[in-house]
Amino acid sequence: MPTVQTLEITEDENGLRLDRWFRRHFPGVTHGRLEKLLRTGQVRVGGGRIKASHRLEAGQKIRIPPLPESALTLPEKRESVEPTTRERQKLKDSILYEDDDVLVINKPAGLAVQGGTGISRHLDGFLRAMYGDQQTPKLVHRLDKDTSGVLVLARNDFAAARLSESFRNRATRKYYWALTYGMPKPKQGKISLPLAKGKGEKIVVDEKEGKPAITLYQVVESAMRTAFVALWPLTGRTHQLRVHMEAIEAPLLGDPLYGEVNKIGGELSIKRLHLHARRLILPHPRPKKGRKLIDVTAPLPADLKESWKFFEFPEDDGDPFASYGKEF
Repeated sequence: MPTVQTLEITEDENGLRLDRWFRRHFPGVTHGRLEKLLRTGQVRVGGGRIKASHRLEAGQKIRIPPLPESALTLPEKRESVEPTTRERQKLKDSILYEDDDVLVINKPAGLAVQGGTGISRHLDGFLRAMYGDQQTPKLVHRLDKDTSGVLVLARNDFAAARLSESFRNRATRKYYWALTYGMPKPKQGKISLPLAKGKGEKIVVDEKEGKPAITLYQVVESAMRTAFVALWPLTGRTHQLRVHMEAIEAPLLGDPLYGEVNKIGGELSIKRLHLHARRLILPHPRPKKGRKLIDVTAPLPADLKESWKFFEFPEDDGDPFASYGKEF
C-alpha cells in the first residue's frame, strides 16, 4: 500500500521549481492533480503550504502523500520518439559543446523542439530515446521549428535551474543572423514593440494588450534589396524577431507567416525561413577556474550558406553589437 513519504531536496535540485521537481520524480502526476494536492495541503515543503511555482532549496524536505504506482510512470503523451539511424547521427554531429552539466547543439531547421498538435517527431522525443527518461537533457529555452542554430540544454536539474535563471534575468546574449527583404532604416536600431497572440499561429504588435518585446539590430551588408542583419533580442517572445522585422518593413526571407518572399532576382530560390541562432553567451551553471562562460557559435547550415554565397555576404560579422555598450 502507498504511504506518506518525506523526500529531501539535493544540491543538484537547488532552485528548481516544485512543479518541475514533480515532473522529474512523479511524471505520472498531472499539473492539475499537483495543484489539487497543494490546495488541500497534502504536498508541503518544510511543513508549510506552497505553490507550484515555489523554488526549492537544497536540504528542504517535501511531504509526499500516498500516490498510486502510476505516478511513477511516464504519461503516454511523453513517450520517447525513436529517431532513425540517420537522425541519431545528425544529432550527434550537431553537438557544439558538452560537459557534465550542459549540452549545446546546432539545431537543424524543420525540427520542432517539443511535440504538439500534428507533431510526432521532435527533439525532446529524440533525446528521450537516446539518453533515457532519467538522463534526458532538459530544454531551458526554445527555438522555432523553422529556425536553425544554437540551442542549450541542461544535463541535470541543478544546471536546468541555473540556466533557466540566466535566461529569466537576461544574463545571456543571443545573437541571430537573418536575411531580410528590404533595408531596415536606420541601419542600426532598437525595436520596442509589445506583442500579443493574433489569429491562428500569428503574433501581432499590440500596444494595449501586448507584452513588452525589445530587439536590437545591426545591418552587416546589403545587396539586391536584401540585407544581412544581425539581431539581438533582449526579450524572448514567440516569433519576436520575425514580427519586429516585418513591422519595420524588412520581413525575413522565406517566412511563411510574415511577408514571405521566395524568389530574389528570379535566380535564388528561398526554400525556408532565413533565421539562424548564430551565437549564445551565458554564465556556466557550475563555474570553475577557466570555465565561467559558455560562448558557442553555430556555423551556417548548408542551405543558408548557399544564400550567403549568392549575395556574397561574409560568414563572419565580427561583433556587430560592440558599439551598443554594456547598458543592454
